[in-house]
Amino acid sequence: MRKTLKGLCARTDRPSAALVQDLKQRGLLDSTIVLWTGEFGRLPISQGTDGRDHNRHAFSLWIAGGGFKKGHTHGATDDFGYKSVSDIVTVHDLQATLLKALGLDHRRLTYPHDGREDSLTDAEVTKARVIHDLFA
Repeated sequence: MRKTLKGLCARTDRPSAALVQDLKQRGLLDSTIVLWTGEFGRLPISQGTDGRDHNRHAFSLWIAGGGFKKGHTHGATDDFGYKSVSDIVTVHDLQATLLKALGLDHRRLTYPHDGREDSLTDAEVTKARVIHDLFA
């Protein structure tokens, strides 16, 4: 895992940075959202001999452009890296925030499903919220 991850990072870090720099140079970064994330977080431990276990209690991502703050770190985990403990952003919150950045109100973006109005953020159930602190 360590060797594989190092190789993957070497193949993705520079091109990702180049994309953001290119968009900025061309004046397109303000109107483009670049989001880099995985499907889950990683624990600082592993039950096996290599790699790290999945973590459903915390994850990291980065966002560039689209009106988001530059160089902003939002939230934190406990000292072990197991659980989010401050400025927690749920997946539904992230979706609501991204939709806001695209000019859409997640509470009004609904569709009929199983006899009721549903939404991408399931706003009525999850109380999804836009994280305004992420915007410049």
